[in-house]
Amino acid sequence: MKTSLFNLILLLSLSFSTAFGQDVKPAEYAVKRIKVLEISASINPATYSYLATEIGKAKSTFGDMVVIRMNTPGGLVTTTKDIITLIGKSDVPVAIWVSPEGASATSAGAIIAASAHLLTMSEGTNIGAATPIGMGKDIDQKDARAKAVNDLVALVSSLSESRGRNPKAFSKMISEAASYGAKEALEKGIVDAIINSQVDLLEFINGQIVRIKGKDFKLDVKQGAAIVEADMDPGQKILDIFSNPMTAYILFMIGAALVYFEFQAPGGFIAGGVGVVFLILAGIGFQVLPLNFGALGLVILSFILFILEIYITSYGILAIAGTAALIFGSLFLFRTENAYMDIQLPLVLSVAGAILLYIFLVGYVLFAGKVKRKDRKRWFTAKNEFAHISKYIRQEDGSHYYQVKVAGEIWNARSNALYEINEKVKVLEQDNDKMILILE
Repeated sequence: MKTSLFNLILLLSLSFSTAFGQDVKPAEYAVKRIKVLEISASINPATYSYLATEIGKAKSTFGDMVVIRMNTPGGLVTTTKDIITLIGKSDVPVAIWVSPEGASATSAGAIIAASAHLLTMSEGTNIGAATPIGMGKDIDQKDARAKAVNDLVALVSSLSESRGRNPKAFSKMISEAASYGAKEALEKGIVDAIINSQVDLLEFINGQIVRIKGKDFKLDVKQGAAIVEADMDPGQKILDIFSNPMTAYILFMIGAALVYFEFQAPGGFIAGGVGVVFLILAGIGFQVLPLNFGALGLVILSFILFILEIYITSYGILAIAGTAALIFGSLFLFRTENAYMDIQLPLVLSVAGAILLYIFLVGYVLFAGKVKRKDRKRWFTAKNEFAHISKYIRQEDGSHYYQVKVAGEIWNARSNALYEINEKVKVLEQDNDKMILILE
């Protein structure tokens, strides 16, 4: 009897405690302005800069709320974690809307979606497939893959659980690369609603309870709430283009190839100047990408070897060594501890093949030119022809050496007299063995 009475008193005390102590009503959050942001490309540092700028401008004192309209194939894991932290530190509610129809929040997009205070999808969209991959294939190394998967599984499980969503379904997106359509995602408790229009979105937001920094708030969308579309600024748009790993790599290869061409055929500095511009553009991307400097050193070494091939007769050995350095350097260019990406092998092989083909063609043309020149000297004679001095070369043993233009060709020439540039002179003799003209 005493035990039953004790249990009754304990039950009553817990009920009063719940009623007056723990069951606290959420504070009202008046939504007066909704900032709509757009993610329609890969997740990269430009995306983070864009979100950080716009979320940073949003203030709870102004009644701001941020809605991110998302359509992304994924992106950098390091940037993804930065964005998750950004949303976690936000004083204003952040909703993610996977839209329009045909859009997806895959890979990094799905991980970011797990951190949203509200998560909705349009019909005909999908979310998931968040297994960390290289650019074009799964991570090969078992230890690296296990580390990446376990880290991300723990992250999305914690995020989804804190937002009241299904942690197991989010975990399968990473461990099993699971992907869900809008209806299935709603049934499994992955998303909060299926929304097809902006009007429906506002109606859904009104009255929703969200948890911001450990406190619950009830959203109250005020009548006439302003909707503001906030786009990337020009600098962020440019960074968004150049911070794509494939774009940065291609720009770097074009720039390096043009600089190499300038060394191979100097004159005019046009190729070299354009190449430097491309290298600077690639550098803009490299400064925000997870760059492996050892691999970058191999790529630079490859072009040094290609340049040396021009001046040193190695019978192709330097070119082969340069190609090997280029391939291995390219494959590991964006492989770091915290990044799971690489350059697709077909692209690397295409670049290496194009460079080798160019070197072969240049070598063939130079060799054929020498053969043709040797054959031509047997019948061509410049004696008694008039030549124009185009360049003074040097003075040696009392003789002056020039480059002259005669019969539409540039020849080396020697004379005892000193002439001015562009001066017209007469050819006295032609030394076919030394391939030099004798001027009067």
